[in-house]
Amino acid sequence: MGIFRELKVRARQIAGPVIGMSVVVYFAYHAVQGDRGLLALGKLRGEVETLQARVLDVRDDRFQMQQMVQMMRPETLDPDLLEERARVLLGYGNDDELVVIIHPNDTTISKLASFKP
Repeated sequence: MGIFRELKVRARQIAGPVIGMSVVVYFAYHAVQGDRGLLALGKLRGEVETLQARVLDVRDDRFQMQQMVQMMRPETLDPDLLEERARVLLGYGNDDELVVIIHPNDTTISKLASFKP
């Protein structure tokens, strides 16, 4: 009976530290791997940087559009911009001009570049 009693005493002595270490390991794991852990924080910071760059691009586009709108107003009308927009929207051009319309996904531009009239 002495061995069982000794095991019981030793088990009581190590039960507290084992439970404490289990709790510490549990919280440490979730501090790193959890939904709000360090890895998730790094991922969110990357997304924030990407979105901030996108915001800057959108602001730049908006500023350029505002500049174009400002130049198209009657009080500050730019004749060159008016001519450019009329040519693009209405398809106007002079008789001695060669107009090449390039679409972003069109791959035939290399064929047109080698064309000599």
